[in-house]
Amino acid sequence: MSVQVVSLGDQAQGFFRPVAAPYHLITAPTHKDTLDERVFASIDALEHGLREIAGDFDIFHTQDCISARAAARVRDAGADIRVVRTVHHVDDFTTAVLVNCQRQAILEPDRLVVVSQDWHRRLADEYGKDSVVIHNGVDAGRFSPIAPERIASLRHEFGLAGRFVFLAVGGIEPRKGSIFLLQAMGQLKSEGSLSPVLVVVGGHSFQDYQAYRKEALDQLPALGLELGRDVILAGTVDDERLHEWYRVADALAFPSVKEGWGLAVLEAMSADLPVVASDIAVFREYLENGKTALLTRVADAESLAAGMRRMMSDGALRSSLVAEGRKLLPSYTWKQAAQEHRELYADVMR
Repeated sequence: MSVQVVSLGDQAQGFFRPVAAPYHLITAPTHKDTLDERVFASIDALEHGLREIAGDFDIFHTQDCISARAAARVRDAGADIRVVRTVHHVDDFTTAVLVNCQRQAILEPDRLVVVSQDWHRRLADEYGKDSVVIHNGVDAGRFSPIAPERIASLRHEFGLAGRFVFLAVGGIEPRKGSIFLLQAMGQLKSEGSLSPVLVVVGGHSFQDYQAYRKEALDQLPALGLELGRDVILAGTVDDERLHEWYRVADALAFPSVKEGWGLAVLEAMSADLPVVASDIAVFREYLENGKTALLTRVADAESLAAGMRRMMSDGALRSSLVAEGRKLLPSYTWKQAAQEHRELYADVMR
């Protein structure tokens, strides 16, 4: 089976990260001021590029609403291709045109894939569409231990020595429950005896979360938190630095209000990090409260603070969560996900 990765990008710079598969870049449109403009300019650019290569492929497997709409246009114009789309989650768009665009991107593909049973149910209930569940996987050896000297160096560099470090992966945005996490951090800081620090990794997004990010960070002084000391924004990092942060931290704080699966949870477990997360349906599919993770009430800063406090104070619990998390990893591998995709493609072609 021949596979090629296709993406919008800058052909002079190449793909934005190392990738083992062959890839093809379609020139991205110039930056547009509004999200609506960016979405539809990207759809147009992808449609144009996909038309040129459609004859080389049998299936376009798309990963978001932009690529799904573009691929469906190429198919509907007469190209002999099937459109598969993985719906990781449904974005909370606010304009009618984008809400409709996203809906069409779920209705138009020939086959839908989801990464959890929760989203399988939601697509059936909300869109009347069936889907195939193929879970995300994790490379259990990707975030292997690093030298203690490197950990000590990074902790010193960022002022983390002697402090309990919570890692948040995904940036500051509504879906990640970032405001509730900062409020929980403020509660812990106010107790005096605790001095945790939050490191936030990520933040690059096609959508514009500047208003939410500003609202979240503007509340830090009132919460008694200092940016750069109690909350560190590490930004978008490469694989090596992500590896280091997973190993420098003491626990993952992942209080999402919406997720398709929550791959960072499995990544943290592979790095021997205990996890405190929100009690949303998708997490309950594979996490057991008190056994493989601490699950706290969604969008509830007090419940989250209680879970984080317990994580900080109970070393035996942390060790138990790490051990049980390791046992979970063999059930979710990329090899298994690849095999299930191979079977799906064969079925689509039949």
